[in-house]
Amino acid sequence: EAWAIEQAAKREREESKKARMAARVEKAKDRQKLEAMKSVARLIADAQVPFNAFIRERDKDKGCFVCGRPFLANVPGRVQHAGHVRSRGAAGHLRFHEDNCHGECEGCNGPNGAKPHQIKAGAIARIGQKRFEALENDNTPRKWDKDELRAIKALYVQKLKDLRKAKQA
Repeated sequence: EAWAIEQAAKREREESKKARMAARVEKAKDRQKLEAMKSVARLIADAQVPFNAFIRERDKDKGCFVCGRPFLANVPGRVQHAGHVRSRGAAGHLRFHEDNCHGECEGCNGPNGAKPHQIKAGAIARIGQKRFEALENDNTPRKWDKDELRAIKALYVQKLKDLRKAKQA
């Protein structure tokens, strides 16, 4: 009698485990389908998040590349952003170029923030005249494809992990 109850309970646990595994597989398939259906615009936005996080982590101790002030997490105007030298709107092909993006305070990156000549001077001070000119003269047309954007996202997720690990060591 006790043995039969124990066996029934064991079968029930096994069936429950199989059901959970099947649900997990089904959920993974659904995630893959949703990922495959994402638009290029959605994938650009998805890749921008880890790229910006990497830039903020890379530059957090350097201060704003425009005004030089240190970043302060809870002080309006001093919060760190990932600011682009050439804007994503004007030069979308450079949105994931590390020379084109630096830690910038909220005040300098906002609508009434830094002027173009200040951004230029800050970028030259940070990356040098030669690299700035290469950036300024890069007008190569760019059409992002989905696999490339997924690879960029994965690259910057990994680069962020590596950078944090290196800073802890």
